[in-house]
Amino acid sequence: MMQEAGGVLKEGFLVKRGHIVHNWKVRWFVLLQDKLLYYKLEGGKKEPSPKGRILLDGCTITCPCLEYENRPLLIKLKTKTNTDYFLECCSREERDSWALDITGAIHAGHPVQVQELHRMKNSFKLLANISLHHIVDKMHDSSTGMKLTPNMEQGNRYKETFTGSALVDWLISNSFAVSRFEAVTLASMLMEENFIKPVGARSIEATRYSDLSEQFLDDSTALYMFAESYKKKISSKEDLQINISELSGTIVKQGYLVKQGHKRKNWKVRRFVLRADPAFLHYYDPTKEENRPVGGFSLRGCLVSALEDNGVPMGVKGNVQGNLFKIITKNDIHYYIQASSKAERARWIEAIKPLT
Repeated sequence: MMQEAGGVLKEGFLVKRGHIVHNWKVRWFVLLQDKLLYYKLEGGKKEPSPKGRILLDGCTITCPCLEYENRPLLIKLKTKTNTDYFLECCSREERDSWALDITGAIHAGHPVQVQELHRMKNSFKLLANISLHHIVDKMHDSSTGMKLTPNMEQGNRYKETFTGSALVDWLISNSFAVSRFEAVTLASMLMEENFIKPVGARSIEATRYSDLSEQFLDDSTALYMFAESYKKKISSKEDLQINISELSGTIVKQGYLVKQGHKRKNWKVRRFVLRADPAFLHYYDPTKEENRPVGGFSLRGCLVSALEDNGVPMGVKGNVQGNLFKIITKNDIHYYIQASSKAERARWIEAIKPLT
């Protein structure tokens, strides 16, 4: 999938919203100095000519973009001619990295802004072992959680809100953060991951800034509330069909890979999530709204190996272009998966092996 061409700054899968019909499709994106090209995938192969291009000159970028509640990892690009492009990534790190590189390409003629972006990106570090779900559960605790109050603002009545500064105070007093700066970073993450949302003019205005600095306001006039998606996560009966313990492990790695279907042998892009304790590999359909795996399996007793790139290996159908690996489960089910480069394939195999 990778092309060794001069001027390619970055490439990989992103999920793009359609222009005319607002459905979501996975495309292979290639970032050049002045434009972003996107390609359709046919089987396991990138089509030779791009399906479309986004010209970056005069583009504005919004990241994080909170316009779709069920898609918290969006980047929005608005072109000079006012066309909106919505692009979804598979993880926060991936999204920030794409946003940084696209912003770098847009501002290529302004090195000071690019330096500033890198500085901000590097300051956005947090304890690796912090679980946002754990924090949100604590915030909901009826006795020690966030105190929610009704609020009137500009004629709108918001039922259960809290202020930005109240959340910062709460995070520090519950030892989730040691400084206000750290607490703001954490609150920004809660907002990006769609656990809380801004309400009212002040806090919504802050999220519209297109730079990557903190979008969350440590302010007693900025209002926030819990996002609906949290309640859905708790009350949705359907989610209980996949054994909850399968999804309770620590996420070790995630990313877009192309997988061969079991029945129809067609190749589809899936978002793979690798978890440890318990060790499971789940895959999701990135074009769908609901964040539920469409499949997955325990890694205990699995065999994982790279497949040769010369010729089409046994069991593989279609015109695929290398970088394949295979996982055989304990029950002898064979999964054929394609990474976007040799290096990416090696990283996945390396991450999976210790968990088998």
